[in-house]
Amino acid sequence: MISSKKVLKIITGSYLFLFFGYLFLPLIFMGIVAFNSSSLPQVSPWEGFTWHWFHELSQDSRMWDALTNSLIVGVSVVCISVPIGLAAALLLTRLQLKSRDLLYALFVSPILTPGIILGISTFLFWDRAFAVMGGLWTAIVAQSTFISAYCMLLIMSRIQRFDRTQEEAAFDLGASHQQVFFKVTLPFLKPALFSSVALAFMQSFENYNTTLFAIGFEQTLPIYIGTKLRQFISPAMNALAVIFIVLTILGALIYEYRRMMERRKEAERKKQAKALKKAMAVQPVPAMQGA
Repeated sequence: MISSKKVLKIITGSYLFLFFGYLFLPLIFMGIVAFNSSSLPQVSPWEGFTWHWFHELSQDSRMWDALTNSLIVGVSVVCISVPIGLAAALLLTRLQLKSRDLLYALFVSPILTPGIILGISTFLFWDRAFAVMGGLWTAIVAQSTFISAYCMLLIMSRIQRFDRTQEEAAFDLGASHQQVFFKVTLPFLKPALFSSVALAFMQSFENYNTTLFAIGFEQTLPIYIGTKLRQFISPAMNALAVIFIVLTILGALIYEYRRMMERRKEAERKKQAKALKKAMAVQPVPAMQGA
């Protein structure tokens, strides 16, 4: 008779197998299609190994223009959203008024607003009020309205663990507000700021709905891919997906390697500090000499 633990183990293993298969099998098939010489995106029949679709992708000038636009928009959104998120997080964590809850709801509201509404409203506002046609600028503004809220929430989760007595001690020692911010507060928030930069860039780079309605006649990479897939499903798009998968895996490996090295250095520092403390504890105390 099978025990309940073994049944639970079988069910858990089957679920994990199906779950990861559901996640990774489409990526595996997509990678196979990118190397199939067939002009149609298919795994079977296999017509031969080829690099043709990667070469075709490299010769696509519209793709390079869309990628350039995505990078410009992404970097600009980072430069706008992270400072706004930092300022909002500092304000909400230090404001002691009853209006803080109202301000919090106001700052978070862009996240709850559909991206289509953000894109259309931004496009119409700049077009009607300032006669600015849709383009990269309107896409940057539209994305920054909700990405800055993500940055604010991320920084707030870090700053709520900050001990403000460190700032008070710095003020007591004669430091100015600028020195306290750059020497005490900002170094503590550095991990959250780096995470906000990565989050803002990735949110901007992959955004489709808001950008589509705000950018006018320009194209970013997600819009270019969507347009290309509506016209004809080319295996070159699979080649582009393979490139992004490889870059993502490399980035994850580099991040894990650096984190492993930091942990190893931290462990060595603790080991050295422990050894030094032990050596000082066993060191004989010199005898007191009489006057």
